[in-house]
Amino acid sequence: QVQLVESGGGLVQAGGSLVLSCVASGNVFSTNVMGWYRQAPGKQRELVASITRGANTNYADSVKGRFAISRDNTKNMVFLQMNSLKPEDTAVYYCASGSTLRVLGTTGGSWGQGTQVTVSS
Repeated sequence: QVQLVESGGGLVQAGGSLVLSCVASGNVFSTNVMGWYRQAPGKQRELVASITRGANTNYADSVKGRFAISRDNTKNMVFLQMNSLKPEDTAVYYCASGSTLRVLGTTGGSWGQGTQVTVSS
């Protein structure tokens, strides 16, 4: 069992930046892969970025070149640096973890409670 707690959301103007943070506690094995998902009103939850313990990363096409995911394994934390934010990035952002990439984002993994990011035009 892993507990995930996000922080760093808020309101920002288009073109601005935000950094989201997530700290994990509990079963470290279940944080081999960590990631950020987002869900906008009326839309399905989507994977924004993921990172393995070895720092292999993956990004949604919509955020490539603007967002950067990183992690600090010593502190069991994952971060999402969001630059050049657009109104369409507005969503609730969720931290997620899993023992493998296949488990990430499923009921076999863990989720945070979510943090709201609002980008005004």
